[in-house]
Parts: sequence; C-alpha cells; structure tokens
Amino acid sequence: MQGLIDAFWRAVAYCLHPRVIGLSLLPLVICGVLVFGFMYFFWEASIAGVRATLESWRLVESLLQWLDAMGWQSLRSALAAILVLAGVLPVVVLLSLLLVALCMTPAIVRLVAERRFPLLEKKRGGTLLQSVAASLGATLVALVLIVLSMPLWLVPPLVMVLPPLIWGWLTYRVFGFDVLAEHASAEERHALLREHRLPMLAMGVVCGYLGAAPSLIWAISGITGIIFAPFVVLLAIWLYTLVFAFSTAWFAHYGLAALQARRAAEPVAESAVLIES
Repeated sequence: MQGLIDAFWRAVAYCLHPRVIGLSLLPLVICGVLVFGFMYFFWEASIAGVRATLESWRLVESLLQWLDAMGWQSLRSALAAILVLAGVLPVVVLLSLLLVALCMTPAIVRLVAERRFPLLEKKRGGTLLQSVAASLGATLVALVLIVLSMPLWLVPPLVMVLPPLIWGWLTYRVFGFDVLAEHASAEERHALLREHRLPMLAMGVVCGYLGAAPSLIWAISGITGIIFAPFVVLLAIWLYTLVFAFSTAWFAHYGLAALQARRAAEPVAESAVLIES
C-alpha cells in the first residue's frame, strides 16, 4: 500500500515535468486533426442521418413532437448531435489511449528510469510488436465489454461502476505490459503482473474514474458544448491525455520499483537455498 501511494505522488509530480507536458501535446495534435477532419467532412451528414433514424422510430418521433409542442424545438437537433458525440467520444478516448501507449509511454518510462532507476538492468522481455498486439487485443475486449454492458448502464448505480471497471482493466493490461517491457524479462513481467494484479487493477480503476472526469465538460457546457463541439472535444482529448500520462507515470514508478525490489530479493533467496542445501 505504501508503494502504491508513493508511486501516486511521484506520478503527480512528473505530470508537471515540461517533457511530459510537451509529450501530451503529440496525441492532442494527431487526434485534433482527425476530429476536425471528421467534423468537416461528416458532422452534418452524421447528424442528419441520426435525426432521420430517430424520426423513423414512431415512439421517438412522438416524444420529439411532444417536445416541439412544449417549445423545445432546438432539442431535436441537439439530441442528434449528442448521440453523434456519444458515438465519437469513446473512439477518441481509445485512440488517445493507443497513441499514449505507442508515443508517450516509452518516453515517460525512460524518464522515470533515468531519474529514479538508472542502474536497473534492461532485459527487454517485450517487443514493440508484442506491445501493439497486447494493446489492440485488450482494447478489442474492452470494446466488446462496453457494448455488452451498455444496457446495464440504465441502472443508476451500475453506470458509475461498470465503465470505470472496464477502463481500469484496460489500463492495467496496457500499461502493466508497457512499463515493464524494456526492463523486465518475459518471466519477470508475467510474475510481477500476477503477484501485483490487485494493486495494479486498483490503480487502473482509479485511473478509470479519473478518465471519466473530462466527460464533466459536456455536463458543464450544456448546449454551448455542442455548438463549440470541436474545441470542447480537443479540450477533453488533452485532459484524457494528461490522465493517461499520469497513469503511465504511476504504473512506471510502481512497476519498476516492484521489479527492483524483486531483483534485490533474488540473491537473498538464492543464499537461503545454498545454506539449506
């Protein structure tokens, strides 16, 4: 528990490092280009398509007509825009996570290793191809779990529990692999992920709840957020990126400290075996 808290505060401090702040802008630029491209080419067509689909459903159309009668005609367009954003944002979040895993995670792990664990031997038990495969595989599983669990989100308590749990598991799987890939051997990585599964899963859940914080921007901005959707999306992306950068630093501090402690204990264990024999 002490190592968990120590790694947490170290990760908070590292998020203020100029290099980490600079690295957080790279996924922002890439996602920003894609978001503005989507907004420019597909935004109006997507809203029109969703609105036509809603109006083709008799029950939804009756509800929309009732809202029109109450003087809330603008909500008809706003509802379609909200649904389009609800479909786009999860994709943007997952893309940000993959970009962080590919671009930011190696740089942040190197920064943590250089400043805190300069003597830790690199056994390179994971390759870039393995990292990409693990990230894509875990992301695909998380997407399936999100889709399957969506009906349960209608139950108020579960909507506050299920998404963070899924994001927490995804964060644990992606960052748990990536922060140990360069320094740990394959055997050490498997052992550490098995021995520290619960603490790392708890870290992932906390990061999952932190990742939900940028969504509050939409609740605060309301209709204004829909009008300025491209800029609000970019702000949300940057906040997501900072959360992921913090998650990387937290897992790096915890994982590398656990690896160092494991290696420090190995000679003691070997000596004990020799004495007994």
